[in-house]
Amino acid sequence: MDTTTTAHQVASFLLETEAVKLSPEQPFKWSSGWNSPIYCDNRVTLSFPHIRSFIKQQLAEQIKKHFSQAEAIAGVATAGIAQGALVADLLEMPFLYVRPEPKKHGMGNQIEGKLLPGQKVVLVEDLISTGGSSLKSAEAVRAAGGEVVGMVAIFTYGFAQADENFRNAGIALHCLSNYSALTEAAVANRYIQESAMAALAEWRKSPETWGA
Repeated sequence: MDTTTTAHQVASFLLETEAVKLSPEQPFKWSSGWNSPIYCDNRVTLSFPHIRSFIKQQLAEQIKKHFSQAEAIAGVATAGIAQGALVADLLEMPFLYVRPEPKKHGMGNQIEGKLLPGQKVVLVEDLISTGGSSLKSAEAVRAAGGEVVGMVAIFTYGFAQADENFRNAGIALHCLSNYSALTEAAVANRYIQESAMAALAEWRKSPETWGA
């Protein structure tokens, strides 16, 4: 399956399961304070076995294609943990996961699992917005002695800020689906009217100020 077909199929699944909700008329408010006509929680797809399996297989294919040197899979907590574990199991590779910050008790671990010195790691993420939290996980792996060879994710909003952040960090990112594929699938499957596309396009140009 080519990348364009995969992007639209994943987008359709996200809409079908209501992992993604579109509401240009009554925007959502993100934790960042941004107003948004879209809300995405890809963890919902875990409740649908055939969709969960499809996403797992496609993430694994991306890793085999782009990061064949990988030696371990790391899920980005919390949404990337389940997907990462599924992918690691399919690829028969070691799995670990990365917390946003070290634990405040016990061993004080930020990375759970066994990370070997110099081990080549691919991170698995659920969603990419600006990339900030995802890249903090990559920094944690590097600080612990691992080598981050890249990251895969289910969905990206495709913000220029994210592209710049990943470029500056020197980390290649490959996502199964994206904002353009999502909006096209939403119109094609009648989740939104074509007239709403203008609001969605305007939001993506300047998400931090849209609806303010």
